[in-house]
Amino acid sequence: MQKQMHGNATRGKASVSRVQHAAKGMRAARSSFAGAQPSGWTTATSARSSVARTRATGVEVVATGAKLPEGRKLRVAVIGGGPSGACAAETLAKGGVETYLIERKLDNCKPCGGAIPLCMVDEFDLPTEIIDRKVTKMKMISPSNREVDVGKTLSETEYIGMCRREVMDDFLRKRADAMGAKVINGLMTKLDLPSSKDAPYVVHYSDYSDKSTKVGKPSSLEVDVVIGADGANSRVAKAIDAGEYDYAIAFQERIRIPDDKMDYYKNLAEMYVGDDVSPDFYGWVFPKYDHVAVGTGTVVNKTAIKDYQAATRARSSKRCEGGKIIRVEAHPIPEHPRPRRVKERATLVGDAAGYVTKCSGEGIYFAAKSGRMCAEAIVEKSRQGQYMVEESDIRTYLDKWDKKYWATYKVLDILQKVFYRSNPAREAFVEMCDDDYVQKMTFDSYLYKTVVPGNPVDDLKLAVNTIGSLVRSNALRNAAAAKA
Repeated sequence: MQKQMHGNATRGKASVSRVQHAAKGMRAARSSFAGAQPSGWTTATSARSSVARTRATGVEVVATGAKLPEGRKLRVAVIGGGPSGACAAETLAKGGVETYLIERKLDNCKPCGGAIPLCMVDEFDLPTEIIDRKVTKMKMISPSNREVDVGKTLSETEYIGMCRREVMDDFLRKRADAMGAKVINGLMTKLDLPSSKDAPYVVHYSDYSDKSTKVGKPSSLEVDVVIGADGANSRVAKAIDAGEYDYAIAFQERIRIPDDKMDYYKNLAEMYVGDDVSPDFYGWVFPKYDHVAVGTGTVVNKTAIKDYQAATRARSSKRCEGGKIIRVEAHPIPEHPRPRRVKERATLVGDAAGYVTKCSGEGIYFAAKSGRMCAEAIVEKSRQGQYMVEESDIRTYLDKWDKKYWATYKVLDILQKVFYRSNPAREAFVEMCDDDYVQKMTFDSYLYKTVVPGNPVDDLKLAVNTIGSLVRSNALRNAAAAKA
């Protein structure tokens, strides 16, 4: 297994090397990076450019901001180097924008299930080397320990990718770096807002690039735009008064188990539901390269998270008992978008914006997608970094995002409220998952992030079965309440 692990690491390095080599010419062509601190701030030209159009694609693009001085590119600081920040930085740099990516923990192991949909592999050009496991089977386990096998409708080429965040995030950051983004090992400590319409944002941060000391060097950076990709506890969000939101606590243990037990999980994941593992979420066992990730989460009773984790461990003890815990992790996960996601020339993406789905808790794809969509809007509206952007330009990203994904978030919110409210409802949920049609519709929407039109007859059958399951769950709940 150690030999295989070494091979995986070698292939990962080779993949990053290929990305860096392909982009070397692009990096050399961009001479605007004279270090972390731009050499003097030059205010945008005073003459406002009311219209700047390009018809190359047949679509009129209007830059609402001023034309920047000759030789000066739009400067953007991306705070946070997870999937949202790294994908934003890559897209910005590739689009001609002077980009700075600030991340404190370049080896960060975020407590995350690490599941990614199949469409993300192609859409974000992810190499197979960063995917630990290709899950083709999943067991849904009810409060009464009824097991339902999910994945029967998947084709031979379909799977859910399982990644370690420290591996995937590192790859995405290195790719952004190869495209021309300046990656800074630093922690943002303060954000000074602009004193006037065209004045810069000043990002204050501790620079940890000097590995000979653990003390960060106080530094600052002047930029035109700030993208907050710094997670649920976003400092950028606080600086722009983005408002608060409910959040869940995710708790996870990485456990190394014997090879024979690990073989059981080679292409299988487990999801446990029940009041014991979480009052409003689920417990999981997700396979990684040489270990499993066992975890749970909750919004409504955060103080009991360790009790829920102990219950998840107990429910999965048949194959995880006796394993060695190699890492313990905990992290907040947002439950809904923040009240404000943009203010002037500062905006939020990923967890900082609140883009995690209820019911499933999925966030990686939506983080990467939001980072890319935000950056695409800035590149387009600035005409590849030649013009200043304004709040209305950045809002085009939010408009597109809400139009594309609002329904997804709303449906999953409703499903969580209906099926995670009691053990009888969870039993009904697991019962529904045994239906092939439910599995197909669920996996199609998850793997490809599209809603496939259903068969009217099967849709009617599903509606009847759902109502029947809910009626039975209510009957069980009422019976349990009567006994109590």
